[in-house]
Amino acid sequence: MWRMAAVKRLPKREEVAVELTWDLEKIFKNDAEFEAKFSEVAQKAREFNKFKGTLGESANALLVALEELLALERTLEVVYVYASMKNDQDTAEAKYQALMSRVQKLLADVSTATAWFQPELLALDPQTLATYFTNEPKLDQYRTLINDWTRLRAHVLSEQEESLLAGASDILANASNVFEVLNNADLKFPIVTNEKEEQVELSNGVYGTLLESTDRRVRKEAFEKLYEVYHQFRHTFATTLAAHVRKHNFSAQIRHYQSAKEAALAQNEIPVAVYDTLVKTVNENLPLLHQYVALRKQVLQLDELHMYDMYTPLTGEPTLTFTYEEAKQMALEALSVLGEDYLKHVSEAFDKRWIDVVANAGKRSGAYSGGAYDTAPYILLNWQDTLDNLFTLVHEMGHSMHSYYTRQNQPYQYGDYSIFVAEIASTTNENLLTQYLLETQTDPKVRAYVLNHYLDGFKGTVYRQTQFAEFEAWLHEQDAKQVPLTADMISDFYGKLNAHYYGPSVENDEQIAFEWARIPHFYYNFYVYQYATGFGAAATLATRILDEDPEHTKAYLDYLKAGCSKAPLEVMKKAGVDMTNGQYLEKAFKVFAERLAELNSLLTV
Repeated sequence: MWRMAAVKRLPKREEVAVELTWDLEKIFKNDAEFEAKFSEVAQKAREFNKFKGTLGESANALLVALEELLALERTLEVVYVYASMKNDQDTAEAKYQALMSRVQKLLADVSTATAWFQPELLALDPQTLATYFTNEPKLDQYRTLINDWTRLRAHVLSEQEESLLAGASDILANASNVFEVLNNADLKFPIVTNEKEEQVELSNGVYGTLLESTDRRVRKEAFEKLYEVYHQFRHTFATTLAAHVRKHNFSAQIRHYQSAKEAALAQNEIPVAVYDTLVKTVNENLPLLHQYVALRKQVLQLDELHMYDMYTPLTGEPTLTFTYEEAKQMALEALSVLGEDYLKHVSEAFDKRWIDVVANAGKRSGAYSGGAYDTAPYILLNWQDTLDNLFTLVHEMGHSMHSYYTRQNQPYQYGDYSIFVAEIASTTNENLLTQYLLETQTDPKVRAYVLNHYLDGFKGTVYRQTQFAEFEAWLHEQDAKQVPLTADMISDFYGKLNAHYYGPSVENDEQIAFEWARIPHFYYNFYVYQYATGFGAAATLATRILDEDPEHTKAYLDYLKAGCSKAPLEVMKKAGVDMTNGQYLEKAFKVFAERLAELNSLLTV
């Protein structure tokens, strides 16, 4: 059995055991084969312009151009994935840095060469397009794709107006760009002292680590020092955020949407009711969060609970650790409820080197699931023998199995899935692992750690992201009413909203009112709510899978196979979750309440 060795330095890439690396020769046997495919894509992109102006000629002309477009994009994906993964496995390797740079330029070239296609398609008369499906039966396999491209026709402007907006896109992105530079490069944070009495320079990344410290002095100093900086620049951050919000409202108005929220959600065919139902249902269940916050105050034995006390572990590190080999076995056992076919493909991921396991010098940090339609759904890890890494493994495996089933059951044009449903499969796997651990671990300390891990994840994903979503909606509503978004106004609302969410057991620290200034997600255009809806859906799906009704498991596997062949809400409804109705969230809160009750009994005996 391979066991992670304690080493002072990371191994070089060539020192890592082959069986612990992903096998990219399944994509291209060598770089020469890659280069040939790269050249093919470049040539096809140059030739694609010959189809321009032909879409209105006949149904067959549309079919030919569409199939050429999809073939080009399909090959480009494979080229991009290979270069990206080669670069990620050792970002210090100059050869693959250069390769990735070339592929990024190729990506831009293909985008430019094909940019005319959708505007020309939208310019077709709807009745003419309808007759195309009758005249050319082969087009029917692309009907959902074409309908998805054309369903927002009423919100597309004239060719000249669209051209003007496209040309101004860099200007309109300035607010977001200024935030990125200011937040990531220009802010200078002070020196603080960690629990080892070491002097460390504060940053957003370091702050997250220090806030988990069991030394309260460390947490408090990091909290206060970080927000001193954001307070100092609050007016600049308010200006950039207000400008970004104004851009969204401007775009929604000229495209004939009732609100920026409606415009953003329309891209994935999500009705505003889904967003509003989330905010309403979470607010109705805030008492559960208040109970959890009160338990935190009690367990930490604090007279006053502050916002800097919200992330330190209640139970310390667990005694439970795993080698990678042990984690693989536990993952198989935890996911066995999904059936033999699912397990067969998980085993395939382990046995056929779909996973790049250990950290090496220069390797990209973190973890992800990737790949293209014509490759394995590869996984990148940086394995450590921790429970968190076990959760990461099953999380990324959820993504990879979602990709695998989609690609095996859908044609290329429907072989991907909406960002709205992307996190559901991965989080469902996490829920299944949590339940498995609670069923197999009897040590009260381990159980408490697992429960705390789940509840903190729920708090951070369902409650916190909904708080962000509610704040984001408020920003856009105020701007739409032409109310100036000043730093003082924004901070006052955010501070009160934070107090509303966390309840009476936590002090209303004045610093937290400036938290909005450091959150990059507020520049993502109504993105964050999907974290909360996804987590809620996953909790419901896991409960259905575990109830031993085979039809529920089948419905879940059908969701994994659906890709983007249907609208996201339709896919989820067939899986057993109506996301326009708050009941799926109520089921998730029921699980939260049950696990909170058990944690309370374990920690307050």
